[in-house]
Amino acid sequence: MKTKLSLLVFTSILTGQLCLAQENPQKPPADDWKPAPTNQKGKEYPQVNSEGRIKFRIVAPDAKTVGCTFRDSSEFSKGEDGAWYGYTRPLDEGFHYYAIKIDGAEVPDPNSLYFFGAMRWGSGVEIPAHDKDSYALKNVPHGQLREIYFHSNSTDTERRAFVYTPPGYDQNPNQRYPVLYLQHGWGENEYGWGVQGCAGLIMDNLIAAGKSRPFIIVMTYGMTNDTRMGGMRDFRIEPFETVLVKELIPYIDANFRTLADQPNRAMAGLSMGGMETKTITLKNLDTFSHIGLFSGGSISPDDISGLAGFREKNKLVFVSYGSREVSGNRSGGNRRGGDPKANVEALKEAGINSHYYVSPDTAHEWLSWRRSLREFAPLLFKN
Repeated sequence: MKTKLSLLVFTSILTGQLCLAQENPQKPPADDWKPAPTNQKGKEYPQVNSEGRIKFRIVAPDAKTVGCTFRDSSEFSKGEDGAWYGYTRPLDEGFHYYAIKIDGAEVPDPNSLYFFGAMRWGSGVEIPAHDKDSYALKNVPHGQLREIYFHSNSTDTERRAFVYTPPGYDQNPNQRYPVLYLQHGWGENEYGWGVQGCAGLIMDNLIAAGKSRPFIIVMTYGMTNDTRMGGMRDFRIEPFETVLVKELIPYIDANFRTLADQPNRAMAGLSMGGMETKTITLKNLDTFSHIGLFSGGSISPDDISGLAGFREKNKLVFVSYGSREVSGNRSGGNRRGGDPKANVEALKEAGINSHYYVSPDTAHEWLSWRRSLREFAPLLFKN
């Protein structure tokens, strides 16, 4: 059967910049600005303050108007130095995509690092979160994020993946590791989890604290065809399922020191990647034993064909959302695939190891998913 995934499920990244705190944008901002951590090296702007506002400085001396894509931002005005200045209303903690608007054209901010989201490379800014310590760069042993290419016979292409190997991987040549296959959301690609998601840093910190077993993470592009924005109706999951299960997993097992069996293999994903995870894992219970859905639906007993067999083979079902996704706020209140909390409770009653996590004060955004990985990883491969 041809599987199609609803576009409504996958507005993951486009809505990130709409997740804003409700305050008067015209209120004078607190004057405690600091350069954003996502700036290019040596760039003083954009700046963030204690209220979560962002201040921009854009050098465009011949422009007639300058602004940004964050809604309800102040009007930009030209300073005495000829540069344009403006600031946003208070934003949620975490990561936000954005663009600068110059005479009506949306362009990247030349001061920001570039990130892939919304089907293009563009600007992003980080509002430091109160719990940023979980994904901070610390003086702990670090793993490596390796870029690999593998051939796909089914698509006749050379495909890329990023592979996180935990600290000590090269120093312990006799040790083998479980593997998590971790998928991005709609509009993103295989860079997402390693860059915006801080997956490597999250794992380094968890392992250093003794909270997670070391394991390998594999991140690859979750599509096999070029799909334009608004064209999710053209997306079919079966070709990617073939790439993942029949081609990438054998490649990883052949080229990395994995524990190459079902009890030591997990799959998880955010938004679109969560829906991919649900579809693929339920069809391949002999391949995956641990399942993680981050803002990407949930699993109910009705979704499972053969509950007794699933209970025997599956070791974990983890479901998470941002609080605003399940609270009914306009930032995202639709519960995809039913009530996720009720579904998790139903699985528990059926004897399945199930966990439900809600990220406080976040919506469909990277801070929700960083926290989800932080909560999910310690539950993996515990046996």
